[in-house]
Amino acid sequence: MLALGETAAVAQLIPDIVKMTGAKAVIAPIDRNESLPPGLVAQLRGWLDDLGVAVAFPKPFCSLTETTYNQPPITVAYDDPTIRRFAQRFGTPRFQMTVEGDRRIGSTAVERDSACGCASFVAQGLVGRSVEEAEYEAGMLHHHYPCLASMNQDGDYQDTLMHVSGHILREAVKAELKDYLEPTPYFRPMGRVEAEDEGR
Repeated sequence: MLALGETAAVAQLIPDIVKMTGAKAVIAPIDRNESLPPGLVAQLRGWLDDLGVAVAFPKPFCSLTETTYNQPPITVAYDDPTIRRFAQRFGTPRFQMTVEGDRRIGSTAVERDSACGCASFVAQGLVGRSVEEAEYEAGMLHHHYPCLASMNQDGDYQDTLMHVSGHILREAVKAELKDYLEPTPYFRPMGRVEAEDEGR
């Protein structure tokens, strides 16, 4: 069962809907804290545990992978085959990209899309962009997509869920292009002693 309600009152119906449908697993994303406040999440987890039903509360939705949801410092591991099957197709974006000789992205394919479709939108927008600007452009494209995540400050992340979602997407692009990116240059201050030189 996918629980995509926008109010806490709708979320309170989840256990009853599970009983009516015989659902074996629930994914209830938290893209707005108002729709699933922490106290209600704890109650739902308890009710669904009593029913023997697995549940994942990815915050935001695009933090869902085949084994975890959420981002540090609140990452949660899970082990449920039904949720895992869904997470193979939707959740934390995963791309395949080709890079042309001029270091521009030649083609893109989405292996795992955001549930809202943002990763597909971003993948289309990155074709023809240089490798060096891809991560930044991915962030801009995400910003212009109608992301489901809230712009309200989240206490767990000390950031907005929309920004967390944007970081997840940019990291996915960076991970796909890591072999083509120049390493970050580090400067050594004059007079700095290296650890291996200290014993001399």
